[in-house]
Amino acid sequence: MAVLPFKPAPFFEDKNRAFWRLQMLGWGGAFILRMATSLANERGLDFLVVVVIFTIAGFSISTVLSVIYNHLINRTPLVTWTATALVLSGAVAVSAFISAWTLDVYSGGSEASFAQLMFGVFYIDLTLLGAWSGLYYAINFFLQVEEQTDRLERLEAQATSAQLAMLRYQLNPHFLFNTLNSISTLVLLKQTAPANAMLTKLSSFLRHTLVTQPGGKVTVAQEVETLQLYLEIERMRFEDRLRTEFRVEDDASRGCIPSFLLQPLVENAIKYGVSAQEEGARISLAAKVIGSRLRLVVSDTGPGLQGNQNAAEAVAKSQTSTGVGLANIVERLSQAYGEDHLFAIETPPDGGFTVTIEIPYERGDEEEPAADAQKLPRPSPVEKGGRPTFGTPQTGAPA
Repeated sequence: MAVLPFKPAPFFEDKNRAFWRLQMLGWGGAFILRMATSLANERGLDFLVVVVIFTIAGFSISTVLSVIYNHLINRTPLVTWTATALVLSGAVAVSAFISAWTLDVYSGGSEASFAQLMFGVFYIDLTLLGAWSGLYYAINFFLQVEEQTDRLERLEAQATSAQLAMLRYQLNPHFLFNTLNSISTLVLLKQTAPANAMLTKLSSFLRHTLVTQPGGKVTVAQEVETLQLYLEIERMRFEDRLRTEFRVEDDASRGCIPSFLLQPLVENAIKYGVSAQEEGARISLAAKVIGSRLRLVVSDTGPGLQGNQNAAEAVAKSQTSTGVGLANIVERLSQAYGEDHLFAIETPPDGGFTVTIEIPYERGDEEEPAADAQKLPRPSPVEKGGRPTFGTPQTGAPA
């Protein structure tokens, strides 16, 4: 399918220009219609001068009406429609007077009285100006609804972004507290070399997190790289007790996921799997693409859920015990994907704990991890300087 080399601008993007275009198009069409009618009725060519005067009068009166309607449109409905009816009646009377006077001058004093001439053209002017007024209000109300819809969408997008950022910011303080506590313990034990090494790795990890915007998305490969930095710090605490295994397919490694989506899962696996057993545990991460879905599986060989604890209880326990936990993951997935995601917890009878996540597969660019986060909607000119109304003539000729 061919792609247009340019993006057409919306017709009402410049409301002033759109107004003048419709004015010229509408009254130009009325001129052509009246001209064709006069020629069909075997009027002379000199009658075209009368048609031109009719058209100029209608164009001018409707332009004045647009200024008045612009001040009425945002009033209460009773005031708007009552004042509009009165103003329209006056405008039709003025237009009918001009038309009757022009016909009287053209005919050189016809047998019909001036009042009869006014009554004869009154219904034509009422139809034209009434239709013009209805179209004016219809277009403006439509544009107001569109602007309110756009504004609501922008506010929802900003609220979602703020919620994602809040959930994302919950992760770093918690991890930082645990790491600093470990460093403090090493310092108290006078193990300066391991403490210095852990500080260096922590610095690298925090520097790496600055690349990712809160609420943004990264590729699975970038998330794994971040996990490796995190695990290097934790491995200094648990040494051989912490064993890891990564099975990430090539297509899956290019898939986009919310930043720091997997770290709380690995953190929980370390807390409830590695530290809970003297022999430690193995933490596994598997990622693959299934059709149009990206499946992420984080599992450990720890003791798993105790007793008859179900998945909901596991989420609640994680939330209260770690401060972020699985509930944070569930909330972030809901904010990012709505109902179009899967979050499942499994634990076999012989122990272990597995979390499975399925989300829509989105192929990303590894060199621009924070691209999605930077695509926030910007305030429109409407929000910056008030709401301009279509059909308010401004200084300068129409382009």
